[in-house]
Amino acid sequence: MWRNYYSVTSVEEALDLLAQHGAAARVVAGGTDLVIELERSLRPGVDTLIDLSRVPGLDQIAAFGDTIRLGALVTHNHVVDSRVIQERALPLAQASWQVGAPQIRNRGTVAGNVITASPANDTITPLWALGAEVTLTSVRGERTLTFPDFYQGVRRTAMEPDELLTAITFPTLAANERGIFLKLGLRQSQAIAVVNATVILGFDGDVITSAKVTLGSVAPTIIRVPACEEFLTGQALDESVIREAARMAASMPKPIDDVRGSAAYRTEMVRILVGRALRALAAGAERAGWPQDPPMLWGENRGRVRDPLPEMVRHEDDAADTIVTTVNGKTYTRTGGVNKTLLRFLREDIGLPGTKEGCAEGECGACTVYLDGVAVMACLVPAPRAHGAQIVTVEGLAQDGALHPLQEAFIETGAVQCGYCTPGFLMSGAKLLEERPHPTHDQIVQSITGNLCRCTGYYKIIEAFEKAAERATSPEDARASEAK
Repeated sequence: MWRNYYSVTSVEEALDLLAQHGAAARVVAGGTDLVIELERSLRPGVDTLIDLSRVPGLDQIAAFGDTIRLGALVTHNHVVDSRVIQERALPLAQASWQVGAPQIRNRGTVAGNVITASPANDTITPLWALGAEVTLTSVRGERTLTFPDFYQGVRRTAMEPDELLTAITFPTLAANERGIFLKLGLRQSQAIAVVNATVILGFDGDVITSAKVTLGSVAPTIIRVPACEEFLTGQALDESVIREAARMAASMPKPIDDVRGSAAYRTEMVRILVGRALRALAAGAERAGWPQDPPMLWGENRGRVRDPLPEMVRHEDDAADTIVTTVNGKTYTRTGGVNKTLLRFLREDIGLPGTKEGCAEGECGACTVYLDGVAVMACLVPAPRAHGAQIVTVEGLAQDGALHPLQEAFIETGAVQCGYCTPGFLMSGAKLLEERPHPTHDQIVQSITGNLCRCTGYYKIIEAFEKAAERATSPEDARASEAK
């Protein structure tokens, strides 16, 4: 899939490599799109990956007065967890929550979502409405572009081959502004948008003083709807205004027509979504449904860069390069195995077949492992990322010959069924119980949105989670529960 793989320790090293390799190189942070594209030979001419994922300081969300800055390694789960974004840029938090599942949100970065430039990508829509800008850096210098200038078409941006997106910056919602992001997919999680929408309104009392309406997955790029925005400005948000604004939003030129939805269906769904968004804002209910204390499956370090590499490492395909990694507490040194995914590396080079390949594209979760304490899909992680890393697979859940409580509960409740998806569910569940020994039903369901059971036996799986959580209850907790 690639010939050269560099794990860099600084932005400067990455910029030097981009200048050297040009269009033959791609930067990888989460890699949730790029790895699939390389496996499917959709990136001809790309033979070099530059891994930023262990560069310190790039995973920070910073607020400067009325401005928020996202670093290049800020993941979707970082955004979901950010109090400042929840309070001052809610649509972006809502969009990030809708991206994939915990394992995807732990690796996928907002910068990567922006660069991929698909009109269906969820975070672009709220960032466009918020007035975001991107900072592009190269050895030649730095430049800042607005989103309208950055995007040039379907999966096309103004980035030059030697440039790195180092920051995304946007103003927070003003004190008189409220906003909401809504998405329509073909399933409840792990869904690509059929339509998504962000609506941000400014108010003076009941009168709208400003309006921004952006729509995703309806045109080659994210679009705004100026006619709808102009109509809303100066109006009070009553039902007749909402209906007319929704109709105007839907009266755009013919939207795209693809396998996820016809043009006619999208037109109607734009009307529905914009209407729902406006009604929620009118009722002050834009935060309804926001998850309380959602599971992240990212460990005590909260998905931040830890144990950065002391120096840049280059792995070359077909060379005598070695990957030195620790799996389930044991150190392994393996020569070769560079040009593959972590899933294949664990199975073929380390000899641990418990991690399963169900889809090889981050859809099913059967390959869930912990990478430096964070639950990820191993099929979307390049094998060289294992160098210097700490990895746990399903074989590492049992300790000192004793099964993990969740493994015992799976046996007792009959949750194993055919067994193929079981390793992934166990890994997600064990990380959930590590973070929240007493999860709610909603938290259990949220933790396994990235795991598919082809036997459709979710009731037994959830029962096993609940049984394992009961066993984590201390005597003091039990007495307190009885006293109630």
